[in-house]
Amino acid sequence: MAYSVTLIPGDGIGPEVAHAVRDVIDATGVEITWNEMQAGAEVINRYGTPLPEKTLDSVRRDKVALKGPIGTPIGTGFRSVNVEIRKRLELYANFRPARSIPGVKSRYKDVDLIVIRENTEGLYSGLEHVVVPGVVESLRIVTEKSSERIVRAAFDIARKYNRKKVTSVHKANILKLSDGLFLEVARKVARDYPDIEYDETIVDATAMKLVLDPSQFDVMVMENLFGDIVSDLTSGLIGGLGVAPSANIGKKYSMFEAVHGTAPDIAGKGVANPTALLLSGVLMLEHLGEDDAAKRIRLSVEKVIGEGKVVTGDLGGKATTKEYVAELIRHL
Repeated sequence: MAYSVTLIPGDGIGPEVAHAVRDVIDATGVEITWNEMQAGAEVINRYGTPLPEKTLDSVRRDKVALKGPIGTPIGTGFRSVNVEIRKRLELYANFRPARSIPGVKSRYKDVDLIVIRENTEGLYSGLEHVVVPGVVESLRIVTEKSSERIVRAAFDIARKYNRKKVTSVHKANILKLSDGLFLEVARKVARDYPDIEYDETIVDATAMKLVLDPSQFDVMVMENLFGDIVSDLTSGLIGGLGVAPSANIGKKYSMFEAVHGTAPDIAGKGVANPTALLLSGVLMLEHLGEDDAAKRIRLSVEKVIGEGKVVTGDLGGKATTKEYVAELIRHL
């Protein structure tokens, strides 16, 4: 079967890792037409916006996108393109698996968990304004509708990946109304999945438990800001954002992306590590039903990194991006 996918290279090392991932996926034999579109800080001068409408139109046509890292100014400048894409396309579920890779240095060897983050509301949505000079108010919106669909997505993903438990992460001891609503909905949805265990944990205690023993978690579901923080923590458990994949799923469209930054200090030097975006591509192939190709890439990554002979500098080697990609393709 042939597929059409929108490829958004992004900023900094984005084009290098995006094209590397495209080469590996093409080498599996899966037939994909890549429609390359632009977004990010580097296209503002050309289009007057970091997110051209024709880029969104391409994703709407293809229904699937693979996106490299895009930079966001801190405190000033344009709004996050990542957030804008999620909101415009209603990509309400952020899917962040954290799975140990042999050969990647980390404090743990057998981490295998999934963070499901609500993408469209909550404090992270950026609904804020100046009340009077020196006073800023931020709004944290939690709705029954969005809470139900994200919790249901977590249980559906748990079933798809044969997981045994879903944990709701919250702060309902303090945020009694907003997180209280989230938990009320989660408990109701959990009753529809009697084959999957359900429990709850407070977000700050969750951070401590993850550091002490991540094996006590399986699938974790939470609101936007909590999910942003916890998913980076779980990525740290497996070696960092350079090996952490991500997907954003909606009812109509899906976007698979790297969660690391644009690394402008090494952009153009040919030494960037494409593993995170490649593993996001694996999630994309699974989404398309190409499970065999996805498995072959995952095993290739584990083999090459496990051997440690032809890997990029951040993985302890001296290989260029092209050399690393060639080795991955050789092991397919």
